[in-house]
Amino acid sequence: MTQSLAISKHILTMAAVQQRFGLVPSSDPQFFSEWASALPELTPTEINTLDQIKARFDRHRNQGPLAEGTINQLLISPLLTLAGLYDEPFFVSTEPSLEIELEDHNEILRGRIDTLIVQQQFWVLVLESKSTITFSIALPQALTYMMANPQPDRPVYGLITNGDEFMFIKMLTQGLPQYDLSNVFSLLIPRRNQLCEILQILKQIRQIMLSSSEVV
Repeated sequence: MTQSLAISKHILTMAAVQQRFGLVPSSDPQFFSEWASALPELTPTEINTLDQIKARFDRHRNQGPLAEGTINQLLISPLLTLAGLYDEPFFVSTEPSLEIELEDHNEILRGRIDTLIVQQQFWVLVLESKSTITFSIALPQALTYMMANPQPDRPVYGLITNGDEFMFIKMLTQGLPQYDLSNVFSLLIPRRNQLCEILQILKQIRQIMLSSSEVV
């Protein structure tokens, strides 16, 4: 009998992901090199805007823990706007539902992605922002959502954040599913606004997806 399982309640470890999908970290050092090399330059206006965004976020966070919706309003939405991921040809979907049927395990995994950026029928970015969840739990859940990518021959990118820290993911599900991770970027580092690096990577992902769509 097939079980229906909620991803948020049953996919809590990397072991759970690996058992169900055979997902492995890539051994190729160039698999996810785009987060760290040839990043687009930011304009002085963009840097100034990011400083304002961080100052605003710091002011709110210093008063106590922030709800997920507040993090999205203060950080995520402004970043996606600056990266051009709200504009043509991209579309944003909040909390789209998905299901993954695993016949070998007699399971159907169900869940909702916090934010999904798409370009036509192609997934661009799976974004999970959780104020009260650790990366050790957010990562396996994000990887599970990314396994539902409807175009397995194309890479899909992910971003997980708890507001203070950000980490990017790249996954390719064709054949043996593989993934790799970026460094963790922290807004807690004094005298350095790592929103700059985060925006550069988002703009890089945007350009990669635009270029790949021109080839198709």
